[in-house]
Amino acid sequence: MLAIIGGSGLSTLPNLQIRGRKVVRTPYGEPSCPLTFGTIRDRPVVFLARHGYGHTIPPHAVNYRANLWALQAEKVRTVVSVASVGGIRRDLTPGTIVIPDQIIDYTHGRAFTFYESDATPVTHVDFTHPYCERTRALCIEAARRAGEPVVVGGVYAATQGPRLETAAEINRLERDGADMVGMTGMPEAALARELGLSYAALAVVANYAAGRADSAEGIRMEEVAKVLRGAMARVRNILEHVVEAYDG
Repeated sequence: MLAIIGGSGLSTLPNLQIRGRKVVRTPYGEPSCPLTFGTIRDRPVVFLARHGYGHTIPPHAVNYRANLWALQAEKVRTVVSVASVGGIRRDLTPGTIVIPDQIIDYTHGRAFTFYESDATPVTHVDFTHPYCERTRALCIEAARRAGEPVVVGGVYAATQGPRLETAAEINRLERDGADMVGMTGMPEAALARELGLSYAALAVVANYAAGRADSAEGIRMEEVAKVLRGAMARVRNILEHVVEAYDG
C-alpha cells in the first residue's frame, strides 16, 4: 500500500475519498494523528499529517518513529513525503517543486533510530542514497503525466527548527553543498530505510532561504502561506498520478 505524509501546507488531502480513520498504537508512543484511509482515483492510499491535523506539532517534536512504525504496521510499503523547504540554490524559486536525491542532516536530539535497545544487535543501515530510486522515478513520471514541472535532484539540508535559519547559517549550508533547507527530512527518511519502506519526497519551495533574494532582510510568513496555497494544488495533482500509477 502507498502512504502520503503531508507537511506544512498539506495537513489534509481534499481529493482523498475517506473510508475511515484509525488510531494506531506503537511501541514508540502516539503518531502525529490517526491514519486516514481512503482512495484517490479509486486506488487505496493512507494519509498522515506530519504536524497533526491542526498543524500543532513543531518539526523537532514530531514522533517520527511512531509515524513510520504505524504506517508499516498497516502494511504500507511505499511512502511519498511532502515537505516545504527554503530555496538556497538560485533556480529554486518560491513555488518550485523538487524531487531531492540527497540529504545532509543537521538535526540533533531527535529519536533517530529503531536500533537503540540493549536487546537488539548493532545494526548499520546503508544510507548512501537516502531516497528510493524506484519511488523517485514514480514521482518524476507522475509529474510528467500531470503536466507539472519539477526539478529532479537536489540536496536537502535538514535543520532542527522550529526557528528559521540565519543568513550566515544558510551561507554555511550552501558551502556544504545544500540546495534547499527544511526541518522534517530527517530522521524520517532514515527511519523509513530502517523499516525497509520505499521512501521519496516532494519538496515544495515556500520561500527563498534567509539572506537570499527577497528574503535578504527577512522572511515574510504571509508570503510563504500564499506560495504554499498555490503550490499544494500542483502537488495534489502530482499525487493523484502517483497513486494512479502505483503498482505496489
